[in-house]
Order: sequence, then C-alpha cells, then structure tokens
Amino acid sequence: MARSLAGRRVLLTGASSGIGRCLAERLARKGARLIVSARSADKLDELAARLKVSGEVLAVPADVTNAEDRQQLLETAQVRFGGLDALINNAGVASFGHFTGGTEAILRQVMEVNFFAPAELMRSAIPLLRNGEQPAIVNVASMCGRCGLPAWSEYSASKFALVGLAEALRAEMARYDMDVLTVLPGLTNTDLGKHLLRNEGRMKLDYSQGMSPAAVADAILAAIEKNRAETVLGEARWMLRVKRWFPGLLNRLMTRKVGQLYAHS
Repeated sequence: MARSLAGRRVLLTGASSGIGRCLAERLARKGARLIVSARSADKLDELAARLKVSGEVLAVPADVTNAEDRQQLLETAQVRFGGLDALINNAGVASFGHFTGGTEAILRQVMEVNFFAPAELMRSAIPLLRNGEQPAIVNVASMCGRCGLPAWSEYSASKFALVGLAEALRAEMARYDMDVLTVLPGLTNTDLGKHLLRNEGRMKLDYSQGMSPAAVADAILAAIEKNRAETVLGEARWMLRVKRWFPGLLNRLMTRKVGQLYAHS
C-alpha cells in the first residue's frame, strides 16, 4: 500500500536538529500538516517559521519523558488538526562507555527517553491514530536495536526494547489498519556525539564519515510512503547480515576489538 503524505497530520519528535530537522523539511515539502517537537523552543520556532512557507507547521516544545508534555502534543493534534495520521518517534539520547563504568541514573535516563517515552506516546496516540487516514507509527531506532554493541550497552538495551515493542504492536495494530514501521540507521553524521550522557568509550567514532542526516531522512520518508515494515540503513546492513549468518564470527571480532582497546588497562 502506497501512502500519500499530502495533507496528512504528522507528529514528529526530536525535530530541532539532525535527522528530525531534515525529516521535518521533507514532510513539509510533501504537504504534510506538521507538529514538530523537541526541548529547544528557539530552534523549533525557527524551524517552524521557515517551513510554514511550504505548509502548516506547529512548533510545540516538549520533553517527551514528561506525561503532561506528551498529552499536550496530542491535544494540540486534536484541537488544531482534528486528529492524527502519523506519529514519528525520533527523539533519542545515548551514553558511550562500558556498562561497569555507568550508573543507574544514566541507564534510567536512556531508557526513559528512548523507550518509555515513545512507548507511552504510542499508547496515548493510538485512539487518535485509529481514526486517521492510513495511520502509521514510525520508530526511528538504530542498528543497536538489532545488534548490541560494546560501549553502547544502555543505548542498545533501549533500542532493542523499542524494536521489540514495535514488532509486537505491528500485529496488534493490524486490526485497526494501522502500520507500525521501524527504521534502523547505522552511524549518522549528527550532533549525537556532542550530547552524550557519558563519553568514555575508547573506540574512535568519526561521525563525519557516517550517513548524512538528509540521506537518512530521505530513506525514512521512502519507508513511510512505501509502507516498509523495517528499513535498515548504512553499515547496519552488512553488520546485521554478518550477525544473522555468522553470529560467532561477529562476536569474536567484537571481543577481539575490545581486547585490543583495553589491552593495557
């Protein structure tokens, strides 16, 4: 089933920068009626003002981990747009460093932002989406949601949880003709590395060599329009293939790399 985005009512979280910002730009060009959300009010207002040239865009600052803020997003969709056709969970946070060096507070914050917040936003949005046009839930996860990576333990756990929930909901929501789509990008050239809750990993990550946010946004847009249940992007493709067919090899390679990085610790 092809999905048209013209006139569709879309709620997008994590819209102020990176993938979210690029995706908002593309949705606006397609004629979607947008609610863009993030914690940064200034960046959102600037984005909405620029995108209003292309269509109807509302900026609603919100912390997705706050239940009242999530409710405000959905009430805005109901009051201003009369409902909702698509929810795109894009907001996220990460921590880089081995699990033993982390804290319970960091683990809980990662899980709150990356799993509990989108889970509860989905739960609350379903009554609106059930009455939408070609309704869809889109979760922007990560290759870490299919392959747990060393030094990304909290992040991997949160994304695995989100991917698992999406798989369960895909069957549950079928009775409402509602689609649940998952996107699994690999390394992307965003500001994620500048906003890590912890940055203690020894693996050198060159974000500038990752996919561009624009390319990821294009792929997400295509997944929504073509209704692809799961979309894997970038180096995640080969890594997940290796994991599927040669799991022992992948485990040995990761173990060897960690051993080299921490050989003199």
